[in-house]
Amino acid sequence: MRDEYKMKARMLWIKFGIVGLFLAGLFFVIGGYIIYTQFRIDVPAKHFAVLTRKTGIDLTNDQEISPDATLKKAVHKGLQREVLPEGRYFYNCYHWNWEIYPMVEIPADSMGVRIRLYGEDLPPGDFMSTSEKHKGIIQEVLKPGRYAINALVIDRITKKPIGPPRYKSDYIEIIELWEPKVIPAGYKGIVTNLAGPMPKDPNKLLVEADHRGPQQTTLDEGTYYLNPYTIRINAIDTRSLRFDLSQGGVMMFPSKDGFPITLDGVIEFRVIPETAAQTYVTYNDVSNDELTSTEIADEIINKVIMPNARAFCRLRGSNTSAREFIGGETRAAFQKEFQTKITETCKEQGIEIVQALITTIKPPEAIAEPLRDRELAVQKKGQYKQETLQKDQEAVLATETALIEQKKELINAEREIIKQITLAKQEQGVALEEAERDKEVAQEELEAAKDKALAILAKTRAEAAVIGFENVADAAGWKRTVEAFGGDGSSFGRYVLYQKLAPGFKKIMTNTADSPLMRVFDNFVDEKQAVPQPALSKTSGN
Repeated sequence: MRDEYKMKARMLWIKFGIVGLFLAGLFFVIGGYIIYTQFRIDVPAKHFAVLTRKTGIDLTNDQEISPDATLKKAVHKGLQREVLPEGRYFYNCYHWNWEIYPMVEIPADSMGVRIRLYGEDLPPGDFMSTSEKHKGIIQEVLKPGRYAINALVIDRITKKPIGPPRYKSDYIEIIELWEPKVIPAGYKGIVTNLAGPMPKDPNKLLVEADHRGPQQTTLDEGTYYLNPYTIRINAIDTRSLRFDLSQGGVMMFPSKDGFPITLDGVIEFRVIPETAAQTYVTYNDVSNDELTSTEIADEIINKVIMPNARAFCRLRGSNTSAREFIGGETRAAFQKEFQTKITETCKEQGIEIVQALITTIKPPEAIAEPLRDRELAVQKKGQYKQETLQKDQEAVLATETALIEQKKELINAEREIIKQITLAKQEQGVALEEAERDKEVAQEELEAAKDKALAILAKTRAEAAVIGFENVADAAGWKRTVEAFGGDGSSFGRYVLYQKLAPGFKKIMTNTADSPLMRVFDNFVDEKQAVPQPALSKTSGN
């Protein structure tokens, strides 16, 4: 019985274990599904998640958001400072609530000015947030790009949101879109610090670096991303500008003899870049400031150039009579002195005069016409005098030209004579050299002819001697041969004849003794020794 009881108890425990395991597995499956579906936070690309803690320590009345620095250490209720960037996260939906928003995008031609909405109030007199614990405008700006910042982007002019609307309790910053400051080529940027500490000497036009007020250092051409609430930049044109003196009003001054003199001219000037800041704070008017640049050309003309030009004309003109302004020399001297003086005085005030040209000087017509006629008469007199001098110079020039031509012809004739003499000498030398050469050739030919005649004579004598020696040798041989025939030359002659003829005959016909052929041998037979030969009846011989 006890064993059966133990067996039943064991089987019961096994059943409970199987059911428990099934329930545990079911719990884990359901729990995992709930956690995956309810606790999962999927933050897509170019977005971020804003988290709000629903449980924890309550905020105080002076706190807008949770004071916790990070989400891991968050223990206070409310909107959290840290956001979740792109990715997948798991947070307990019982403790947390979240919303997903697009990232803050700053366009390429803009910059973002951040305004923090949480933190402690700023000290009296400050409007810039100097630390993370203070609310207000943040010094650093956002350059073009994408940022995971829990902020509402608005247009700085209309103050309307850019992008989807959001609840005020769901963001901790406001970002205003501003255009960066662009300083064009040929301009200088005048920097005014709006939020720095007060300068030590408030009576100076330009303050120390990083202090509140206009700065000594200027900015070159380029694009600058600076907070417009703390730094103001005014672009001032430092290129050359031109204007007519008549544009600033009628330039009139009294002459030494009391006549009114009117003049007109063109002045080209520019702001000296090295002292642009001093010039800006000295002569600029607030009404000239615009969003892009500061047009102070009119202020410079009215406050610097025109006063200096009028002062010079009055001082210098009061020492010159009206008649002298018509003369060319006085006008030229007045123009040169005007250029020098106005350049010196304007340079001391930060303005460089590139060129100051007086185009016209008009004395009163009552005296201008007679003075002009007188001046013309003087000029005519000088012109006639100059023409007379020119004629004299032309006569002298003609005489000198004729002499030069004469000398030139004489030189050409002498050159031709020298040329002909030189050619004759050259030809004579060439002919003499040819005659000498022909004489030497003839002499050599004569010697050669003599040598040739001697050679022919020697050859002829040698040939005659050889022939004589051959004849002597032949005569000696014949003599010995004749002696062999007993000294009988006729016998030797017949021997020779027979010797020559015998090989030429193959046979001799009979009865040929009386033939004409045989008569040839009669000269070789002595008549006394001749005997009749018997006739042959048949042919014999070879």
